[in-house]
Parts: sequence; C-alpha cells; structure tokens
Amino acid sequence: MKHIFTIAILATLLHLTASSQTIRLTFVGDAMQHGPQIRAARTADGNHDYSACFTHLASDIADADFAVVNLECPLGGKPYSGYPNFSAPDAFASALRDAGFDFFATANNHCLDRRDAGLKRTIQQLDALNIPHVGTYLNAAARDTLCPQLVDVKGIRMAMMSYTYGTNGIPVQGKVVVDYINRERIAADIARAREMNADVICVCMHWGIEYKKLPVDAQRSLADFLVEQGVDLIIGSHPHVVEPMEIRHSDKWNKDVLLVYSLGNFISNQNGTDSRGGALVKATLNRDLTGKVQLENASYRLFFCQKPKNSGENYQLIPYGSEHLLRTDSKAAYNAFMQNAHNILNKHNINVPEITNDSTSLLNYRFPTK
Repeated sequence: MKHIFTIAILATLLHLTASSQTIRLTFVGDAMQHGPQIRAARTADGNHDYSACFTHLASDIADADFAVVNLECPLGGKPYSGYPNFSAPDAFASALRDAGFDFFATANNHCLDRRDAGLKRTIQQLDALNIPHVGTYLNAAARDTLCPQLVDVKGIRMAMMSYTYGTNGIPVQGKVVVDYINRERIAADIARAREMNADVICVCMHWGIEYKKLPVDAQRSLADFLVEQGVDLIIGSHPHVVEPMEIRHSDKWNKDVLLVYSLGNFISNQNGTDSRGGALVKATLNRDLTGKVQLENASYRLFFCQKPKNSGENYQLIPYGSEHLLRTDSKAAYNAFMQNAHNILNKHNINVPEITNDSTSLLNYRFPTK
C-alpha cells in the first residue's frame, strides 16, 4: 500500500512538472507616424515600406512569445497625415505585425483623429490583417464581446485591456466605443477577466503628462488602484518619454506586479532630447506547480530612433550598446537621450534591471521584499 501511495505521489508530481509553463512577453510604447515618417517610407510606386525601421530590434521582438505595441495613429485612409491629426498607411500596421508584434493597444488620445470613420477603418484593417487588438470598438455589442480580450499564450490565458485618459477633445459621435479611464468600468472589466479564468491580467494605460520624466500623482493613484484590483501587468504610454518601472509585491493578492509608468516612444519623428527613443520591457511569467501563474522577472532595453539624412533612407531603431550602427551626425542626440533615460531609470527603477548586450546589469537592482 505504501508503494502504491508513493507511486501516486510521483505520478502527480510528474504531471504538475509537465504542465508547468513559462512565457516571455515584450512591451513597447507609442508607435507613431508623423508626416516626415510617411514621406520617408513612400516608395516609387506610391506604396510605403517600413521594413528597415525595426531590423535592429528584431531579435528582441522575435524572442517574445507575445509582443505588444501601442498603435498611436489611426489607419484612417488617404490623405495620409501626421500631427496633429494622424492617419497612417495600412502598411505601417503590416510592418509592425511582420516585425513580430502580436497585439495592438488602440485606446489613446489620437484614436479619434479621423473621427468615428477613422476609428472604424482602423478596426477593420487590423481585423483584415489578423492582428488582435483592444481599446476601441465598432459598437457597444462589440465591446461586450471583445473586452477583456482573452489571448492564449502557450496555454497561459492573458486578459488584455487598454484605456486612455482622453481623445484630444474629440467626442465619439456615433456608435463606436473608446475605452476611457474610468475606475468603475476598469474594476468591472478586471472582475470579468477573473470570471473568464484569466491566468494573467494586463492593463495598458494611456495616461500621465507629456514629456514629464516622473509619474504624476494621478498615475500613482491609478497604479495603486490597479494593484489593489489584482492586475499582473500595468503598461503605461503617452508621456513620450521614458518613466520609471518597478516590480511591486501585492500582499492582498500574494503576487508581484510589473508597473511601467511610460515606455516612451517606440518610433516617431519627435525632436525633444528625451523623446528620441524609448524602452522595450521584457517580462517572464511562469505557471508554478500549484497551477498559479506568477511574474518571475522583468528587464528593459533602451533604444534610439535615428532619423534619415538622405533620400532613400528610413527611420531606424538603434538599441543601446549598438553605437556602431549610428551615423556620426546622430551620436550627440543618441548620447543625450541615453544619458537622461539612464539617469531616471537608474535612480527610480525598483527590481527592473537593464538588459545589456552581454548580460543583465544588476546596477541599482533592489530585490523584492515579501
């Protein structure tokens, strides 16, 4: 009888071990299309080619089991336009997908730049490209069906949500729906995600103040609220500069939570020293032997957006540590961006170290206290 009991225990342990899972996630910030970017990507036949833009970050994106980007420009159709009312070529979304992004957050302050028609067209084009997305919807019935968006990542069920502080004063005029930041609505969505048996709850927040390098009180309060609600990942965008990130332990839910206040720009034509690049954040989650999915670790990599100098060139994202890829005329802007971003993150990050080319730096790394 004792041997039978021992065999049963071993069989159970083997089953649990076999069912354990690990997934790797990657998040980036604002993917924008200003006028000069649209013109740089234009080809002789009138189409647009963005294939060179993401080459040097390809391995970071491809390494992820699930990669998420904030699409901060509607696919509103022609005439294409940049700031202040964006409408990007459909090829831009295709290029992001082809670069390895699996999911788009669409709730941001520019999602109504081409009004309801532009929002509808964006959704239709993303659906045609088979790109899952969340944050904007054709109507209330669609929102009821699609939010939270449940995504299966190697057997781990992730509930995705996306919210924005506003839409630049442009109101919804028809039946389309934008997920604005509303605590009651967010709490209800989180509760629904739990009812859907989500293993992980990820909330993309378009919040904060543009160009401020530290989160404001409203962001901190919302972050506290989201942690209290039991989310696992809080991914921020909108300030267009990199803000601090941390892993915070939630005593209430007995788990670690990744909080990123702002990833900065992914790709854009902005000129400010601190807006010339952004951060790519990687997170590893693991299903333990009890079946619970937990955040294991997170780290970041900085990158710089090199603008074209000559005809035929395009924008390129250059990761930190790859200075050999820079033109001479870009080095001063690259150095200034990197120095300022490192100053903020080295001082304020908690438990989220930097990825370097040869290793993960533990400078200023503070291990979680539980």
